[in-house]
Amino acid sequence: MTKINIIGESRESLSAQFNQLGLPSFRVQQVWNWLYHHGVRSFDLMNNISNDVRNKLAEHYVIERPVVSNAQSSTDGTQKWLLRFEDGQEAETVHIPEVDRGTLCISSQIGCTLTCTFCHTGTQMLVRNLTASEIVGQVMMARDVFCEWPTPFSNRHISNVVLMGMGEPLYNYENVATAIKILTDEKGICLSRRKITLSTSGVVPMIERCGQELGVGLAISLHATTDELRNKLVPLNKKYPLKDLLEACRNYPNLSNARRITFEYVMLKGVNDSLADARRLVQLIKGIPAKINLIPFNPWPNSPYECSTPQAISAFAEIVYRAGYASPVRTPRGRDILAACGQLKSESLRVRRTKISLEDEKIAS
Repeated sequence: MTKINIIGESRESLSAQFNQLGLPSFRVQQVWNWLYHHGVRSFDLMNNISNDVRNKLAEHYVIERPVVSNAQSSTDGTQKWLLRFEDGQEAETVHIPEVDRGTLCISSQIGCTLTCTFCHTGTQMLVRNLTASEIVGQVMMARDVFCEWPTPFSNRHISNVVLMGMGEPLYNYENVATAIKILTDEKGICLSRRKITLSTSGVVPMIERCGQELGVGLAISLHATTDELRNKLVPLNKKYPLKDLLEACRNYPNLSNARRITFEYVMLKGVNDSLADARRLVQLIKGIPAKINLIPFNPWPNSPYECSTPQAISAFAEIVYRAGYASPVRTPRGRDILAACGQLKSESLRVRRTKISLEDEKIAS
């Protein structure tokens, strides 16, 4: 019998499964507390549960995290982990430390369905979606590293989580939604929805649902102020052009000055960094409670772009600021280990192709 990884199972799913095993409903809360408050990795450690029940759980379930196959540390303190999942596929997770907090950047897919030309992940293409277990597992693995069990309520190494790693979260919505509900459950890891941000390239039909059901912060990967340019930088724009995307942003549930949308804008030298671009940008988002996050382009091997000059970024930011929008320039973190924004990529697709080509060679011979 194949055992189920209990990490990533929703409360509702566990309740139904426990019912089939003849376990009373209160066991769900007991197990949940051990998994997500205490972070245990063995049923044997659940000492307020009888041996018979623990043995039954061990017969049907395992408690597994992704395996760290490679860990790197940047000179600025950023850490990047290459995580291997049960099927051997891999994705990357990044931790960015701050003075009194830390942000964990997690992945939602292995590779990506999109082919944004400034993004390293986009050159990998999609291998598969990550499961809810694999998404939650990234956070639990990082908390293992920082010894953050049981769940602390202050001085966290991981105070914020951003879905800005590999993949488009809204093209893996069900698994992402299940994972977020587990991460924000008050009886477990207990992250505030205000401390979670989901970044999308603009999957317009899913934006309202995301706001209604999850209530997390929304970041829009914008990067251009005309459809002509955005079609090149973010090809998804051909399906969901700027007019539709910005309308969805204006209608995002619970949008207010206290709950602003973040528009991410990567600064590409001679491409999207002119003063005219800056003026168009503030006109595009006029009336939307928002802030604009300017991201100096982070180079990757054979990338076709260069980062805008500091002078161009400063002039661009000044126009945005004068229009009344906060326009912080994101400080590049982890560039030396390819852990900065837009630099993530695993070898899963290349390995997969190699295996297929080897099989083809065997057949041909």
